[in-house]
Amino acid sequence: MPDPSSPPLPSTGFLRLPAVLRLIPVARSTWYAGMESGRYPKPVKLGPRMAAWRAEDIAALIAGIAAQLGS
Repeated sequence: MPDPSSPPLPSTGFLRLPAVLRLIPVARSTWYAGMESGRYPKPVKLGPRMAAWRAEDIAALIAGIAAQLGS
């Protein structure tokens, strides 16, 4: 469950990994394993040493998780 004190998820833009992990509370290693298996979205390279995730992809992931929990 996302932290209610954290800022809301933007509708567009990019999120760095610490922001993603505040919204989806899993370990960093679990997140990377999930990326490899296809469970979690892969990042977009913004530079040679910078990657971020599309806010739209993270919102869709959260909606999918909520739908699974609601079923």
